[in-house]
Amino acid sequence: MAVSRINEAGLNVNQYGNRNVIYNGAMKVAQRGTSSTGLGAAAGYFTCDRWYINSANTAGRLTMSQDSDGPSGFANCIKLDCTTADTSIASNESLRLIQRFEGQDLQRFAKGTSAAKEFTVSFYVKANAAFTFGCELFDNDNSRQISKTFSTTTDWVRHEITFPADTTGAFADDNALSLQLQFWLHAGSDFTSGTLNSTSWASNTDANRAVGIGSFFSSTSNDFYITGVQLEVGDTATDFEHRTFADELRRCQRYFEILYNDSESAANLAAFSTTTAYGNMHFIEKRADPTMIMSAASTMRIRAGGANTNLTSIDFNGAVKSGNGRVSVSVASGLTTGHAGWLSRSGSGTAYIHADAEL
Repeated sequence: MAVSRINEAGLNVNQYGNRNVIYNGAMKVAQRGTSSTGLGAAAGYFTCDRWYINSANTAGRLTMSQDSDGPSGFANCIKLDCTTADTSIASNESLRLIQRFEGQDLQRFAKGTSAAKEFTVSFYVKANAAFTFGCELFDNDNSRQISKTFSTTTDWVRHEITFPADTTGAFADDNALSLQLQFWLHAGSDFTSGTLNSTSWASNTDANRAVGIGSFFSSTSNDFYITGVQLEVGDTATDFEHRTFADELRRCQRYFEILYNDSESAANLAAFSTTTAYGNMHFIEKRADPTMIMSAASTMRIRAGGANTNLTSIDFNGAVKSGNGRVSVSVASGLTTGHAGWLSRSGSGTAYIHADAEL
């Protein structure tokens, strides 16, 4: 019996999945925590997964949080709250909210070919007042960029920004950093003294990247909210592609995963001697071999043979991206060779083990 094709013309475009290149665009996932204070002295990932704060050379400080004040259809957003102002702006200052992408996730744009396609970014944003900020695509593989500005009001507004296709400079088809979506919220003259590069992709000139933007750090009254961020192929912004929490969490865990955080059992181990034990900790496959981030050995213990013994050291030997971390622990004494046990919190301090493979 012949199988008829789906009538594609009758489908709503929003029924097609995997349109959105952004991870965690609805700000659902916050493995590291829901609030982080005193930010501004250094760059890093702090609250909502995959959203990177790059703050450089400024005295301004902020609190970043996962907030429940979202527009209709969104339960969460990122909120930035200025806690220390910086109104004397040095030439090399900047504040950017960024998402970074692997090249192998970007091949759909056909960048660097004669068939190159447009990039469309859409997002919901509001602030405590009217501001002009910048939205930039930065091609790390070829040091090319393009920027456009957008405005805020005190109400949620959805912006739809289309960037033209670029027939110069292909993205590498690998797991390394190829593209950054950057929201410019503060910048010195090194980034604002030229002419905004807004009409076509060009080789990077820093002075042209953030021309005309205001300053988030102009007052401690300032707040900035964003959610519903989407990056897709083509010249038309479609409705935001909502994903289940489980799906979004799994995608985020490719880059960062909490393996243990004060829970009952972190890993199964076997005693090799009276002072050492070995085991494995499994995790979701990562973008690359992860860096294992751990609390002090004194925060953990091994429970084996009915006894609890505090650790003197813990190491991950050869944690690989496929999802296997080989754990070795040491204690002062008291283990019985061949006895099985497990790793858990000692009761002293906060115990944690994280696997980090962020771009």
